[in-house]
Amino acid sequence: MLTYSLHTSSKIPLYEQLYQAIKTDILEGKLKANEKLPSKRNFSKHLGISVVTIETSYQQLQAEGLIYSLPKKGFFVAQIQVQRVKSEKRIRLVSDLKIRSENPKTKFNLGSNQINPETFPFATWSKLLRSVLNDNQEQLVEPSPSQGVLELRQAIASHLNAYRGMAVDPQQIVIGAGTDYLYLLLIQLLGPEKTVAIENPGYPKIKKIYEQFKVSYQFLPVQKDGIDLASLNKSTADIVHISPSHQFPTGAILPISKRYELLAWASQKKNRFIIEDDFDSEFRFGGKPLPSLQEIDHSDRVIYINTFSKSLVSTLRISYMILPPQLLPLFQERLDLYSNTVSNLEQYTLAKFIKDGYFEKHLNRMRLYYQRKRDDVLKNFKESSLSEHISIINSSSGLHFIIEMKTTIPEHTICQRALEQDLSLIPVSYFYHEENTLWSNCFIVNYSNIKSVDITNIISILENILQEK
Repeated sequence: MLTYSLHTSSKIPLYEQLYQAIKTDILEGKLKANEKLPSKRNFSKHLGISVVTIETSYQQLQAEGLIYSLPKKGFFVAQIQVQRVKSEKRIRLVSDLKIRSENPKTKFNLGSNQINPETFPFATWSKLLRSVLNDNQEQLVEPSPSQGVLELRQAIASHLNAYRGMAVDPQQIVIGAGTDYLYLLLIQLLGPEKTVAIENPGYPKIKKIYEQFKVSYQFLPVQKDGIDLASLNKSTADIVHISPSHQFPTGAILPISKRYELLAWASQKKNRFIIEDDFDSEFRFGGKPLPSLQEIDHSDRVIYINTFSKSLVSTLRISYMILPPQLLPLFQERLDLYSNTVSNLEQYTLAKFIKDGYFEKHLNRMRLYYQRKRDDVLKNFKESSLSEHISIINSSSGLHFIIEMKTTIPEHTICQRALEQDLSLIPVSYFYHEENTLWSNCFIVNYSNIKSVDITNIISILENILQEK
């Protein structure tokens, strides 16, 4: 008869102690295959525990396939092939891992793309959230359509029409948890066999996502006024992935003449499309927003993508894309099986935030806030001795601009000296996929989360760097 020491004072239930003991004996070979286990009644008398405890242990062992039962005969040890490993299993903790940091944490950071969290309207959002929980209980528990709830798509379409003059049907809009997710949908929608042209320099993650799905891509050089269309015409690309209204990282704006040339290129072949990433177009400080490619596209070749990460807060993770009507049947065929990745609660709250006019008020407030912050940073740069050694490039829109340092000091030396003084600098060349031929000693200044009290210190550090030999 099997004998095990079970402890009633232990926090582990008796059935679990017994289950673990028998399991260990089976895996270690002490109990052989097809060996009969004691009956529940005899085993309970022998161990001095209830039949229910024995039965619960046997049920767990049987569920895991360690034992089997035969009618009117009892329980037997199952035939198991156990892999014997001589060396002990080593558990690797996170502390053992070398975590790669491309942008070390420093006191001052000009390269961070984070926005100021204090600008998010928490009080208004909380009020609307409670309202949705009270008024939309039935909708909150219903499955969201793959493209997102209709109320949010209607609100976005109405906002785009009023703010950008974009005539958009809510049926064209697809909601997703971040632009990365939308990129993944587009790869499946358009097909991984397509060749994509991407900006160089450009947002590194776009290239990595296409590589991950083995999508062929080619680089398009970015000039002072956006992508080089001559290179595009020489390419074999089917799709162009660009940010024409405020290119990242250069801040270049594609002029209207080039926009029409790009649309003409797309219309020359049936399966050509343009992915227009309009990530921070809301923040243009001189005049009205530039017309999007989608707005002036008459051939239905533009897939428009935007996000609420810049206008609200990055962790909200709500983005959307506008599909040309011709792609909607294909979306329904290929991608309608996916559940929407944004919770109903967030979708209905954002819809109410837009419909009730809070989003427009928030945008107006944020434009004024960031314009003042940008002006403050530029004023401090221009009034310092640093102004003689730098040029400021593309500062009229978006939440970052470029400073070009007029020095013979290599940019990697500048970055290293900055780190030594607790300042993170990211050169434009960091975002090049190939050799940098146009933006030497140019650095990103993302002012959206720079504190006013830190500007003087940042300028002092840059002055010290340029004065060193």
